[in-house]
Amino acid sequence: MISAYCIDALADERWETFLSRHLKSSVFHTSAWLKALQQTYGYKPAVLTTTPPGEPLADGLVFCEVKSWITGRRLVSLPFSDHCEPLSDSSDSAMKLLARLGEHVSGEFSYAEARPLEIHEGAAFGNWQPSSTFCFHLLSLDAPSDQLFRNFHKDCIQRKVRRAEREDLRYEKGRSEQLLQLFYGLMLRTRRRQGLPPQPIEWFRNLISCFGDNLTIHIAFKSDREVAAILTLSHKDTITYKYGCSDEQFNQLGATPFLFWRTIQEAKDNGMCKFDLGRSDMDNEGLITFKGRLGATRSTVTYWRYPSIRPNRRPGPGNLARIGKYIFSKVPDTVLIESGRLFYRHMG
Repeated sequence: MISAYCIDALADERWETFLSRHLKSSVFHTSAWLKALQQTYGYKPAVLTTTPPGEPLADGLVFCEVKSWITGRRLVSLPFSDHCEPLSDSSDSAMKLLARLGEHVSGEFSYAEARPLEIHEGAAFGNWQPSSTFCFHLLSLDAPSDQLFRNFHKDCIQRKVRRAEREDLRYEKGRSEQLLQLFYGLMLRTRRRQGLPPQPIEWFRNLISCFGDNLTIHIAFKSDREVAAILTLSHKDTITYKYGCSDEQFNQLGATPFLFWRTIQEAKDNGMCKFDLGRSDMDNEGLITFKGRLGATRSTVTYWRYPSIRPNRRPGPGNLARIGKYIFSKVPDTVLIESGRLFYRHMG
């Protein structure tokens, strides 16, 4: 068994240095993301590494302790992250780090969960087993902008972008409190439509504070009315789509395709090479189809759990969401907002 050390991801300066040079590091590994998780939900981030103290890091598996009286205590790599690759030079050493994470599960924690991009079904080891699978979409930005536009679905994306331009939709971007409030209003509307509470506005404020220029809110307006918005995060040569929302009364204007097109153009101008469009639930055919029509490559991301089966009478995060879906579609806005502030820390 390999020797492993547990370090504080936010205090050990080696972590950010390591991320800057590792090809597989993502926005979800960054100190900015970890700090926002800690500030908003109180999660404690840590990194498992085989590197002894005082030496440059050679690998790392980042995770958080989630302690909930509703959904139980668990180790998650990482909460609210679409994916989180163990950072190592080989799949063998990555799996060894995951095995060490599993060893941290004891009477205090119900299970550990990992969300790697590249360890797929069939590679099970020990008591780690696949727990859930999602669609994942990645758009290469290497082609010229005109070619990227031609790669869009002609009827469902290209024509909607042209419609948005004919409608004179106005585009704004930034991270001001005013734009955040407009974004959050659309998010509240969208989450109600989905039967879910929005994440607390403090989460988005903390993301803005921690990411600074690497976070952008993009909003489309019809006259002075905000009609759609997306929030993106940037890390090295990759821009990541994390949140999207809209006013369904204006969906026919093509505002969302318009926002993605403007974001792609700006990402190209800023030297970005990849657009991470994130995960989608397997049963969300609408979202999966939309991302595919942008020209993105589809794959799967599998989440793993150790141990694969553990008696636990508490409802898991997925069950909690299903229980509340009907209720959240009916309650007033103030109750919906407070519900998100109360429950999301249990959902990571």
